[in-house]
Amino acid sequence: MPLTVKYRRSRRMRIVVTVLCGVIPIVLGLVILCLQAERALHISTQRTAEEARRQFDLMLDNTAQAARELLPLAGESCSEAKLALREQTTRRPFVRSTNLVWDNNLYCSSLFGDYQEKVNPGDYTQGELWLMNGNPVTPDTALLVYRLSAGKQGALTTLNGYHLSNMLSLIGHETILLLQVGNRWLSADGKVQEGALPDLPEAQNTLTSSHYAFTVKAGFPEGEVWRYMRAEYPPLFSLLMFFGVVSGAIGHVLQKRSTSPSHEIQRALEAGEFIPYFQPVVHGDTKQWSGTEVLMRWQHPKEGLVRPDLFIPFAEHSGLIVPMTRSLMKQTAAILAPASAFFHGLFHIGINITASHCHDLELVEDCREFLGAFPQGSVSLVLELTERELIKPSDVTHQLFEQLHALGVMIAIDDFGTGHSSLGYLRQFNVDFLKIDQSFVAMIGADALSRHILDSIIELSAKLDLGIVAEGVETVEQSDYLTAHNVNFLQGYLYGRPMPGAEFVAALSHH
Repeated sequence: MPLTVKYRRSRRMRIVVTVLCGVIPIVLGLVILCLQAERALHISTQRTAEEARRQFDLMLDNTAQAARELLPLAGESCSEAKLALREQTTRRPFVRSTNLVWDNNLYCSSLFGDYQEKVNPGDYTQGELWLMNGNPVTPDTALLVYRLSAGKQGALTTLNGYHLSNMLSLIGHETILLLQVGNRWLSADGKVQEGALPDLPEAQNTLTSSHYAFTVKAGFPEGEVWRYMRAEYPPLFSLLMFFGVVSGAIGHVLQKRSTSPSHEIQRALEAGEFIPYFQPVVHGDTKQWSGTEVLMRWQHPKEGLVRPDLFIPFAEHSGLIVPMTRSLMKQTAAILAPASAFFHGLFHIGINITASHCHDLELVEDCREFLGAFPQGSVSLVLELTERELIKPSDVTHQLFEQLHALGVMIAIDDFGTGHSSLGYLRQFNVDFLKIDQSFVAMIGADALSRHILDSIIELSAKLDLGIVAEGVETVEQSDYLTAHNVNFLQGYLYGRPMPGAEFVAALSHH
């Protein structure tokens, strides 16, 4: 928007600032997404580790229960006890074998019956668990041995490593999950390694069982954060790029603003860059097009279409709003007069005026020239008083409004109910219409207080015999409510957005 005073920068500096404006939002967005991805991965590994610990606790609970039931049999002959050993391996899931120990000598096995092997309690972490890489029966196959002892009696129960590695694979199918017992650890591939658990590069979580002597560690490989972001955040990447482009464009635009707002507006006025846009107004009951409000837009050659709230205040302050309005009226007459055959009845054309228009009587001649461009009786010109500047009553203003009414021009108060002078205008000027501000219309069905204010404005207009126009109608619910309350005219996106002249004429032919 070329209306803020800025010192001139070199071309290189403008490029640098533009690039920074575009890159900084992208970088900040990526940092935020990276932190969010790390948090999501950390939560994932936390849940994975908790689930793995719970499952291994349940498996060892089952194994420990078998050992507790067999412990009282330690010391009995193997021939008498081996049936009970085999029964436990049959009844207990995950239990591969059971054994009886007397005075640290394994003497009876569910696999071999009588068997002799020395048991070293030091092999067992906390005297309880031993993670083995296999035995003579199944070499290179992981085993987890649970030991329970009381005096000379002892019982050993063995968990099949296949079940352990399978559990690691199932629970940690999206993560790296490891099981550690003492100085040995097991991975999902079923291999038993010696030494401390390796560090996992991303989102590492380590949990130790409170019931048994094992630890589980979950994490992700290097680069998982970026893989996660690419998989989960593609729309956000596009949005970041969009914001970066928009931010860079805004930075570029701000740097190229003119050093003189008044000069830029004057130049644009002479170049014919201020053009009319038309928003249809419809009858409240039939919803047929009854007229239009003419809105000023700035078609800037470099900035594109500029919103009126960005330049109208400057135009009023600089005193250029009057010639700008005069140009707008001429363009409107040139566009709509040839299309007057499409008018359905008396076609209302609303144009905004401000306090600057009320200082002399030139507005009367402008309106007379405007009406003269149309077939007699085809249009009704409505001047809408805005309240950005207070109109002070004087002999000139009273004479102005008297001559306007004599010419057939009607007066409307724009955005009624939002300005400090609306009621004063009703008392001081001969007003024909009230335009309800869209902020009240938007609250239909949502805010009781605003609805009561809206009802009061409608009731006031009826008592004063004034026409009423509701702005900002966007939903059918709002339209139905206003129609039910006998609002004369409706205006808003529900019936049409502001559109350029050619598009409006084309649409008018269909209405």
